[in-house]
Amino acid sequence: MKSIYENEMKLEFISKSNNEAFARISVAAFASQLDPTIEELSDIKTAVSEAVTNAIVHGYEEKEGIVKLVCKLIGNLVIIEISDTGKGIENIEIAKTPLYTSKPNLERSGMGFTIMENFMDEMKVESIVGIGTKVTMKKMIKKDEIEENAISEVLNQNSNIN
Repeated sequence: MKSIYENEMKLEFISKSNNEAFARISVAAFASQLDPTIEELSDIKTAVSEAVTNAIVHGYEEKEGIVKLVCKLIGNLVIIEISDTGKGIENIEIAKTPLYTSKPNLERSGMGFTIMENFMDEMKVESIVGIGTKVTMKKMIKKDEIEENAISEVLNQNSNIN
């Protein structure tokens, strides 16, 4: 069966905080085949770190569960899905509010979703209380180069018309 993706990987790991680094490095290694800049790679690693940490700390709390990570490549687009079957989020909009945390006793900053949104081009959160949460993030690699090439093409086409 042929996939619509140019490449795809799937990982599952136990919701232990020391697996956060494993997830971050695995996604960075997988995305590196697109030859991202250091900044793009750093953005991806930071966003993955936040999403995995949220699944571990908030999704499973003190219980152990499985965190699933799927990473797909389509052209220069990296799509990352991180999901858990933990407690879910009651109100996603409130949870996405900067500085909001449901765990102030753990000295959480409440900036996880804000960081993910700022470091990635797109982020979507789906959650059902008692079922779990899935965070889907997308990042276009070499976006500036692609936009510059597209602009150049349009300018070239317009100059050929005259």
